[in-house]
Amino acid sequence: MKWSAKTIVHKGEKRIAVYFEKNANLIARIKHIEDARWSQQKKVWHIPDTEENRIRFKIASIAHSFPSEEGIVQIEKFKQHLRSKRYSESTISTYSEALKSFLTFYREKPIPEITNEDVIIYNNEYILKNKLSASYQNQIINSIKLFFSIIIETKINIDNIHRPKSSQFLPNVLSKEETFKLIDVTTNLKHKTLLAIIYSSGLRISEAINMKITDIDNQRMLIHVKNAKGKKDRYTLLSTKVLELLREYYTIYKPKIYLFEGQNGEQYSSRSAQAVLQQSVKKAGITKQISLHTLRHSFATHLLEAGTDLRYIQDLLGHSSPKTTMIYTHVSSTSLKNIINPFNM
Repeated sequence: MKWSAKTIVHKGEKRIAVYFEKNANLIARIKHIEDARWSQQKKVWHIPDTEENRIRFKIASIAHSFPSEEGIVQIEKFKQHLRSKRYSESTISTYSEALKSFLTFYREKPIPEITNEDVIIYNNEYILKNKLSASYQNQIINSIKLFFSIIIETKINIDNIHRPKSSQFLPNVLSKEETFKLIDVTTNLKHKTLLAIIYSSGLRISEAINMKITDIDNQRMLIHVKNAKGKKDRYTLLSTKVLELLREYYTIYKPKIYLFEGQNGEQYSSRSAQAVLQQSVKKAGITKQISLHTLRHSFATHLLEAGTDLRYIQDLLGHSSPKTTMIYTHVSSTSLKNIINPFNM
């Protein structure tokens, strides 16, 4: 989906206008941005002109635009280093843009002279002053640590660069009844199969649309998830009911390479999958704010509520750390149901 953004003045206020073709998923996403508004006069969605929104929509920084020539050279070397270590292009882009912001702030200072104190000043005078998020600050810290770990001449002590205290948000989760209703109201067989396999196997959307027919092991009732996040392979569950759906789906659609393909045989897009979900959410009368990732959260939570060991759930989801999986203990209703509400005593 093509989009563009530019700064405008609307009713005497500096705003960022975001242009795109009408799309329910994109409209839902832009509504989540604080103070997003629709202009009936200009026929465009517009958001506050803040540093974070400029970064989000790739508009030049309010304060500065470019690092020094030395900084530009070092950023290119940084990209080459990341590529040599086989980082994904999206990660390389994220890290290099974050580093660019930091080096632009210190474009008058030689890179070998930058110190830990400068990192603190940057956080206070740029990140906090412009009310940028903790997650963006964390990206900056990641890129700074990685960058200065490969710089020979530096005054930076990497171990003494501290991260911001992160907020922990609990994921939205559907009940089993809501999940099955969501899938049942999806009448298109391809769409129904896609939503069913994402939920029943705890897949990320990228894993579902990258899946090939050969990744389905109907003998062992497993799905081989290849080259997932962190370039890791894993196996996850294949439901007997979903296998029946897959067989019916394959008979009618006959995909050639990828399990889910577009109308012209191309790989199915995540944008189309998200649009499918939102249509089904509306049909099912679900009012929760959910995404495809909610189905993965629901899979993990329902397994936990059924008594599945957390270590197995960690393996099925492909989490590197058990701490990531532990979050589902906070949204599981099983333990809470055993507590007698004082109002009922």
